[in-house]
Amino acid sequence: MRDDDVTDDREAKGTVGYLLETGTLKRAKRTGWWIAGVKDPETIAEHSFRTAVVGAVLAMMEGADPAKVALLCTFHDTQETRVGDIPWIGRRYIKAAPNETVTADQVADAYPVVAEGIKAIVAEYENGDSPEVRVAHDADLLECMLQGMEYLEQGYRNAQEWVDSTRARLKTDSGRALAAAATGLSSAEWQRTFLR
Repeated sequence: MRDDDVTDDREAKGTVGYLLETGTLKRAKRTGWWIAGVKDPETIAEHSFRTAVVGAVLAMMEGADPAKVALLCTFHDTQETRVGDIPWIGRRYIKAAPNETVTADQVADAYPVVAEGIKAIVAEYENGDSPEVRVAHDADLLECMLQGMEYLEQGYRNAQEWVDSTRARLKTDSGRALAAAATGLSSAEWQRTFLR
């Protein structure tokens, strides 16, 4: 077997390993909601999916690149396969490695083009100041606010603090507009369009 074949096999396995690792996000819960009393909170993957959709919508409204924002949102919490979802109160006591460091370890054995691409996405989300990065950060907040509103409907009164605190941190005009429009709507509001 040639050295190139061994390297290619290692990089293929490293890339698939990363993909398998991200699959654990489908089972990993967002632990901050436990503080609000939510017994079975959403998973990190569920949060990331809707964050990407919210991000694309906000990008359209803000004149940013929707595909770029959705990509940033998709990868924004992938490091939590290794460090978990540390709630804000926990960050006072636990110092996790920077997301860029975790990502570099996650993709260390992947194809170089894949590793560099993923590291660049995460670095941009963490350190960038483009319209796309600002929209992606607002998408993360707006998704959290929407999830909190859904938990409020389910009777978790302590979710109100999350709704209020995330709404207050929104920076884009579009994010604030959607947050205002969401206030008072039920999570089933969308289906009323068919009932008219």
